[in-house]
Amino acid sequence: MSLEKITELLRKQRLVEGMVHSQSMPRQQLVETVVHRTHLAEIQNLLLRLGSREIGDILEALAPDDAQALWQQLPAGRENDVLWELSDPLRERLVGTRQPSPSPARVNAYEIRDGRLRQLPITGRRDMAGLKPLWVDLLDATPGERRYVGEHFGVQLPAPGEATDLEVSSRFIREEDDEIRLHSNFLLDRAGESRSVPVVFVLRGGVLFSLRNADLPAFRLQRRRAITQPIYTGDSLGLLVDLYGADVEYSADALEGIYAALGQVGHKVLSENLSDEDAASMLATIADEEDLNGRIRSNILDTQRAISFLMRCKVLAESPLDDARQILRDIESLNNHTAFLFDKINFLMDATIGFININQNRRVSQLTVFGVVFMPINILAGVGGMSEFSMMTSGIPWQLAYGALVLGMGMVGWGTYVGLRYLEARKARKGSARAG
Repeated sequence: MSLEKITELLRKQRLVEGMVHSQSMPRQQLVETVVHRTHLAEIQNLLLRLGSREIGDILEALAPDDAQALWQQLPAGRENDVLWELSDPLRERLVGTRQPSPSPARVNAYEIRDGRLRQLPITGRRDMAGLKPLWVDLLDATPGERRYVGEHFGVQLPAPGEATDLEVSSRFIREEDDEIRLHSNFLLDRAGESRSVPVVFVLRGGVLFSLRNADLPAFRLQRRRAITQPIYTGDSLGLLVDLYGADVEYSADALEGIYAALGQVGHKVLSENLSDEDAASMLATIADEEDLNGRIRSNILDTQRAISFLMRCKVLAESPLDDARQILRDIESLNNHTAFLFDKINFLMDATIGFININQNRRVSQLTVFGVVFMPINILAGVGGMSEFSMMTSGIPWQLAYGALVLGMGMVGWGTYVGLRYLEARKARKGSARAG
């Protein structure tokens, strides 16, 4: 449908421009400019609604002149993404020797050099010609970049978001050609943001491919270690196990952060003066930490399943196998710790709600005291407002009569208040005596 629309727009543009150009009329140049801009605006609006892959397919289907005309209407920021979708002959016809260049943050390749992980510079498609990496990491790569990298290495690379659409039992697969695919979740814990990020791993021909849509601390930690420490990893499987190990370490650090946050909440909850505003803020903190704790537990269980799958496949060498066993032991320890934190969270939640109820009961008790104190005062006030009171005090100056009434009301109220306080103190002394 988009192809037909663009073809029709280009045809109309040529037709109208030819008619206007062949006729002589006043202000002909202005008319030609208006007609030209009208058609270009319609084409550009249509291009804004299309994806890079769809635009590439349209360019491949158009005649050379139409393809050149359509290419000139592309926004400058989208040219590189569309170039990944074009065949080599069409790309050379449109832009000559220009090559599509991946963003340094999108496609990164690494190899083992002198016993350490070294990044290979990739500035365009030509850099991948003789590339023999150990690890290819794709961060938020476009479909064109994924497809080209996959075609270059002879592997199909899915989008990271596709992991969420798979059945749980289908996230860990070993193909007949010994290709291994794993769809896992990695933890991302930032201030105000805690979520699970899907990551796809593909192992084929001794190369590890990782696809993700977010920069993950576990990946940064692994790269830093592999670059600075010699002989940190030797093959793609060992590198994969190390990535899972880095995620487990990151989860352990996040659990320590939860424990520290809950410790601060517990100190405030057990303080003498806890306002409702403080309690509400603490409940929000507890809820956030509970969500993060549950997310960590889910992620490490996912990692446990992935490591167990690799061990069942019997593809790990001795050293990565030992690392995998250690990771499983760490996961078991973290599972116990998450269970402990859940118990602590439930206790703090109950304690905070309990203190809120105590504050509410205290306010209700105060209101009750006020009601009791003012009850005899209201009776006396009612008596003072009766006509009989005026008749009884007819011989007394009203200032003296009503002054005495007010004084009596105050004395009755004060006496009632003192009596209530005495009863409360007496009750408290009896409670202390029983406790002693």
